[in-house]
Amino acid sequence: MTDRQDRAASSALYRAVWRWHFIAGLLVLPIVILLAVTGAIYLFKDEINDAAYGRYRLVTPQATPPLAPSALAAAALDSVPGTLKAYMPPAAPNRAAEVRIIAENGLTDTVYVNPFDGTVLGRLWDGGAAGSPAMYVVRKLHSLEYVGWLGNRIVEAAAGWMVLLVGTGIYLWWPRGKNLGTVRIKATRGRPWWRDLHAVTGLYTGFFIVFLALTGLPWSSVWGGKFYELSYAAGLGMPDGYWSDYPTSTIPVGDAIDRAPWIMEKQPMPVSGASAGAPAGLDAIVATVEGLGIAPGYALNMPRGSEGVFTASVYPDDITGERVIHLDQYTGKVLYDAGLEDLGALGWAAEWGVSIHMGQAWGRTNQLVLLAACLAMIALAVSAAVMWWKRRPAGGVGVPKLVADWRIPRTLLLIAVAAGVFFPLVGLSILGIAAIEVAVYVSSRRNPA
Repeated sequence: MTDRQDRAASSALYRAVWRWHFIAGLLVLPIVILLAVTGAIYLFKDEINDAAYGRYRLVTPQATPPLAPSALAAAALDSVPGTLKAYMPPAAPNRAAEVRIIAENGLTDTVYVNPFDGTVLGRLWDGGAAGSPAMYVVRKLHSLEYVGWLGNRIVEAAAGWMVLLVGTGIYLWWPRGKNLGTVRIKATRGRPWWRDLHAVTGLYTGFFIVFLALTGLPWSSVWGGKFYELSYAAGLGMPDGYWSDYPTSTIPVGDAIDRAPWIMEKQPMPVSGASAGAPAGLDAIVATVEGLGIAPGYALNMPRGSEGVFTASVYPDDITGERVIHLDQYTGKVLYDAGLEDLGALGWAAEWGVSIHMGQAWGRTNQLVLLAACLAMIALAVSAAVMWWKRRPAGGVGVPKLVADWRIPRTLLLIAVAAGVFFPLVGLSILGIAAIEVAVYVSSRRNPA
């Protein structure tokens, strides 16, 4: 192949990648904005919860010791009759105790109790790990769970496409001869300014966007499910000997507690041994788990049924303090006690990734860096939309021209297969686009202008 042919092929591939970058960008643009906006809000869920619900969550510290857990739970049950689901001791001297109750109407409420005098400060419907109804809605929007199983797959495909958009964006930016990729915004107005903004933003924040996309994938159905199976099969997820000495139930850990280590969510809960005696008291179980050194901010979930167990779990900002403890409901015996260091390599890595993804690790620095990444995602989406709007012809969509060289669609088809190995839903969507591209190409050859 001559140099001229090489340059022509390179130019054709560049235009083909640009076309796919353009189409994929427009397709996932609304999802990217939704993920960025809801993700940016959720990074500060604790601060927002305290600001919005401080009258429930915060108390004035007292010199007197707090009341016993059983007394606080009783005060909550007097206010909201029902069944005790979980008890969360005050995480700090200025924090209220939180008592989760399955009310008589079947719904779960969180009742906030002053730990020093037992005063019920208020109640909210239970937001689970989100901590409030408002943040619960934000979390569900972020994962598109309101759309059901399809929403999860849409988010998974969008996350995979974000990785490929960053990669193809860098390819399109990469300097070629004298056509240098800009590292700063040079233009002052119009479409060139938006183009520079798009390129520079992607260049400097692409790593963080890819990180957010990849660390969010463990929650997905297809990619996350396969990663979970691989971790478990390779012995790199769960600790060795998990439940080898105790019988288990059919209830997965993720359904029994609000926040479990990702690698444990699908594992079965243990069961308590048969006993003719009464279940252990709440005060005794709290004393046991705190005596084991569990980090503040933990939740103690009550046993489900006669074979259920007490489960204390905590997912603190310092992820090294993550821990899950299961106890027999009759004897109070510890059936399982493991933290981050007990997980396999992939489980450990996934937990660190999730913690950073949620803005928990490394405090405010982590939050601000990821906030900047979310704002960059919005800037990329907005600038892409503006560039498209400015370049589109009147009455048309303005998709870049289809490349006529058959080798290019064939090359991109190979890229689709490679992408599909790591991102199955992305590969599936690429194959769909490729099929349309081939059909358009064949049609253009049969009906030349």
